[in-house]
Amino acid sequence: MNPLPRPHREAVLRYDTPDFDILQPGDFVRCAVSDRPIPLDRLAYWSVELQEAYASAELMTRRWVETHKGDA
Repeated sequence: MNPLPRPHREAVLRYDTPDFDILQPGDFVRCAVSDRPIPLDRLAYWSVELQEAYASAELMTRRWVETHKGDA
């Protein structure tokens, strides 16, 4: 008898440098820019400052530019 498939749950993380802490277990987090799910084992980009995850380096850079326009 096969076990029932586990439902996919969104995790809650605290993003830090160089790692993150899992506050609520789950299988994925959502990209702050694209809203795409990111499996925890594929999560490579996040912002400690904004406490957000990103699906790619391009999306991380786009978000940084958006949030730092008035800094120059």
